[in-house]
Amino acid sequence: MPRKTSSANDDLVTIPKAATGIKGLDDITGGGLPAGRPTLLSGTAGAGKTLFATEFLVRGALEFNEPGVFMMFEENAEELAANVRSLGFDLNKLSAQKKIILDHVRIERSEIEETGQYDLEGLFIRLGHAIDSIKAKRVVLDTIEALFAGLPDHAILRAELRRLFRWLKDRGVTALITGEKVDASITRFGLEEYVADCVITLDHRVDGQISTRRLRVVKYRGSSHGTNEYPFLIGETGISVLPITSLKLDHQVSKERLSTGILPLDEMLGGKGIFRGTSMLVSGSPGTGKSSISASFVNAACQRGERALLFAYEESADQIIRNMGSIGMDLAKWVKKGLLQIHSSRPTLQGLEQHLVMMHDTVTAFKPSVVAVDPISNLTLDRDESAVKPTLMRLIDFLKQQHITAVFTSLTHGATAISASEDSEVGVSSLMDVWLLLRNHELNGERNRTLFVLKARGMSHSNQIREFVLADNGIDLVDVYLGEDGVLTGTSRVTQEAREMAAQQVYRQEYERKMRRFAANRKAIELQISMLQSQAEAEVAEMEFEMSQESSREDAAKLNYDALSKRRGGNKAGNGRNNQKA
Repeated sequence: MPRKTSSANDDLVTIPKAATGIKGLDDITGGGLPAGRPTLLSGTAGAGKTLFATEFLVRGALEFNEPGVFMMFEENAEELAANVRSLGFDLNKLSAQKKIILDHVRIERSEIEETGQYDLEGLFIRLGHAIDSIKAKRVVLDTIEALFAGLPDHAILRAELRRLFRWLKDRGVTALITGEKVDASITRFGLEEYVADCVITLDHRVDGQISTRRLRVVKYRGSSHGTNEYPFLIGETGISVLPITSLKLDHQVSKERLSTGILPLDEMLGGKGIFRGTSMLVSGSPGTGKSSISASFVNAACQRGERALLFAYEESADQIIRNMGSIGMDLAKWVKKGLLQIHSSRPTLQGLEQHLVMMHDTVTAFKPSVVAVDPISNLTLDRDESAVKPTLMRLIDFLKQQHITAVFTSLTHGATAISASEDSEVGVSSLMDVWLLLRNHELNGERNRTLFVLKARGMSHSNQIREFVLADNGIDLVDVYLGEDGVLTGTSRVTQEAREMAAQQVYRQEYERKMRRFAANRKAIELQISMLQSQAEAEVAEMEFEMSQESSREDAAKLNYDALSKRRGGNKAGNGRNNQKA
């Protein structure tokens, strides 16, 4: 029975499907090719038709237990096996295990003509025997033009084409038939696309001396499917298709915060860093330190024991490791431990879509928790920038779907003043959760770096500008001086701070001098008050003494008077005095 795969579009699937096993293609088609029906694969020379068909057959035999027959009309079995061996496909081994049959048919009219008429009956017998011998579920015919080469009668050709497709459908095999694409139609004969239940076209184009391969599902009877052009890459393990537009804004979010590796920057981001699974953009003009921040980001991830990927488009891996060592980051040890991978390449090495597919495959294989791309603006070289933003949007959405925290650097031009325009060169700032802006600040013949947080979704963040300093022991952020002359950084800031410190020292010394004078005056006044208090106490004592002496004299006089009165024989002292007075 055909294998029906699960996908996001299962609720729309109305026919059974056979998974191809080709990365991304099953997402685009909602589960694979129509099971038990023929599919036409059309493309120009070098687009990858034969490789596509081979991988479809090999994946079916290895992953889905569906044996297959590969009937070829151009190259023989030995040539095909040798061509795909570099991708890890061992056709000879699969053939020996009776999982695949490779059958090379030389097209000669004498072999398939009967009584002077062109007839496919001999081919059907040969193909049917191969299918029955291993109970094949999948069939590949490569290519249909070679099968009908030299047939001048178009009426017979159309009849035999219909007969071929009907025969394959009646046998219940999932068939893939390759064809050459021409300018006027999808195929040379112009009929196969109408007879086939599913039609896929492969395109190999060259734009600006850079080749690009793309895939498109032209039609798919009985099922919904992606209709856009999708980039695909022929890599070391086969074909990879990135089904970008099928991604939805339904990724899960986390409240966990990750350090950027720069403690003062974490403090500017609410004291905790950024949310896991979000994207951060670091933009600035050349030489502002963008690469240093991205390297610090992956270095912090490796210090936590997490895997990190760094895609670099300006420097080689060794150069990055050497340069980051100058600011105290040892990235080489993380590479040796297998926690860090650095992929360096020129932007012109391949097309933009190929870069994207390569990133997709690398992330899928390495499974990092942190990804850095430095810089994304280099991907715009000699390219239509209108195509760059959708491509980067696809990458950002893919990383968020995988719950991967990402940092992107981007080049800006002319951002040397605080009033410069806030925009990134590739226009992806609106897609980012956190945006850091680095600027060169020139004053008094000196250039210094500044940093500030332009936005940080879902978290409190500083609105202050900091001076961005690259030192031997790492990255530091220093408060800038804000005064009447504006923002001061570097030696201007240091000089101004020194002036302020000197002024504060003078003020402090003047204050201490005044305080000493005040203390001396206070002591003098207190001494004077003490003397006056002593003098007042002495005068009070003298007055009390005099009053005591006066009282004593009065008492003595009274006693003398009383004594005299008694001697004179008078009355009591008091009365005698009163009588005398009377």
